[in-house]
Amino acid sequence: MGTWQRLLLCGGLLLRGGGRIPAPLGGSWALVCRRQLSGADSENLKQRRTQIMSRGLPKQKPIEGVKQVIVVASGKGGVGKSTTAVNLALALSANDSSKAIGLLDVDVYGPSIPKMMNLKGNPELSQNNLMRPLLNYGIACMSMGFLVEETAPVVWRGLMVMSAIEKLLRQVDWGQLDYLVVDMPPGTGDVQLSVSQNIPISGAVIVSTPQDIALMDAHKGAEMFRKVHVPVLGLVQNMSVFQCPKCKHKTHIFGADGAKKLAQTLDLDVLGEIPLYPSIRETSDTGQPVVFSQPESDEAKAYLRIAMEVVRRLPPPPE
Repeated sequence: MGTWQRLLLCGGLLLRGGGRIPAPLGGSWALVCRRQLSGADSENLKQRRTQIMSRGLPKQKPIEGVKQVIVVASGKGGVGKSTTAVNLALALSANDSSKAIGLLDVDVYGPSIPKMMNLKGNPELSQNNLMRPLLNYGIACMSMGFLVEETAPVVWRGLMVMSAIEKLLRQVDWGQLDYLVVDMPPGTGDVQLSVSQNIPISGAVIVSTPQDIALMDAHKGAEMFRKVHVPVLGLVQNMSVFQCPKCKHKTHIFGADGAKKLAQTLDLDVLGEIPLYPSIRETSDTGQPVVFSQPESDEAKAYLRIAMEVVRRLPPPPE
């Protein structure tokens, strides 16, 4: 399309803004015209636009029994977002055993929480016909993975996905929770927008590797939350460095300090760094997250520090 031409196919006519010359359409010539809005039409259009804009965003409704919601997000998949969400939930519990923690997996197409938390089975229903979360390691968990077969693909269009998200948000009996950690899918699409607009979120944690490609999408993710007025608590730099277990030499496989540079650009803090430890992958794959199975390890302590930074930046919970 040229710098000034705008083509609009409407009612079988090809309209070119700014001209009255014939324009080719499907091998034939069609009449090109310009429609002038009358004063009344223009006023009606203005009133209609004002009416639509006045509706604003959907009214947020808190999840019953949940004091604060923390979303863990990333722009790019494969950066360790779900691993971070799981270990963050466990670290919140480990740092303060008096707090009740929940973990919600809204990655409909690729739920990871059931395997990482070593949970299987269908949720039971309460007397109010609400799903009861499955419990392990002291964390109440809900995921789309509990509702479909482990190997079954979820081949759904947008409306069905939005319906599933609505059920995960509104039809779960969480009891009383201090923190609900939400594992978001990668990207900045319908799910992120729906969750952000429908429930009050206390803060978002953005996970990224130091690699430029991942940081580009992490930047978009942070900006999306800002646009929908969700506080961004900070960034977690995952897979920051690999240390050879034999010679102890350190290699920055995905680059160095990428998240720190992005944090400076966004005027945010880096909540912490997670090195590329094989034990984190191994414990996640076996359903025994490192914060639970190896609480005294350097890996677990890194998550515990991140959890402390997250809590320190959260706004006071509602009364």
